Amino acid sequence: MVKQKIFQSFFTTKPTGEGTGLGLSLAYDIITKDHGGAMTVETKEGEFTEFIITLLRT
Repeated sequence: MVKQKIFQSFFTTKPTGEGTGLGLSLAYDIITKDHGGAMTVETKEGEFTEFIITLLRT
């Protein structure tokens, strides 16, 4: 469920007051909207989380 919301503005898994939930949302918007790229996430709970950024070469 978290994976589906991870790039939404103001979504955070941190306790109240310890995060704005804007970091990944802003990064996602810059990569996808401004640069025409893609940003995805792969994860295995308790083991790893990997963010994959794909940008087109011009």
